[in-house]
Amino acid sequence: MSLSIVKSVLSGGVIEIVPRGEIDVDTAYEVREAIAEVLAKGRPARIELNMRLVTFIDSVGISAMVAGFQTAEVSSVKLVVTEPSRFVHRQLWVTGLLGLFGAPEPYYAGAAAAAPAPEALPGA
Repeated sequence: MSLSIVKSVLSGGVIEIVPRGEIDVDTAYEVREAIAEVLAKGRPARIELNMRLVTFIDSVGISAMVAGFQTAEVSSVKLVVTEPSRFVHRQLWVTGLLGLFGAPEPYYAGAAAAAPAPEALPGA
């Protein structure tokens, strides 16, 4: 399986990195390099590693994430994981690293669509 990575700029100077596929011994370096590339171009307010499209991650992939976290920390940039797939969430929880990456809740497809719409306040 291959890995593709998309980087985008969000509001407030936040950089989002979105890997898609499997992060394993053959592809983990790509995550580490994507983080290093963002940091080489400047100092973003925060880096968000959106993991909702990651279907598998092994110990080498987890290690690459930790290395990226440490590289960002040395540059005084916060790196957090957002929307981890259930598999990624479980791996971070089992390894005790969930808190390191901001303790994100797992991503559930359709969760936003299933959430009730906010009610309008009377007189608003």
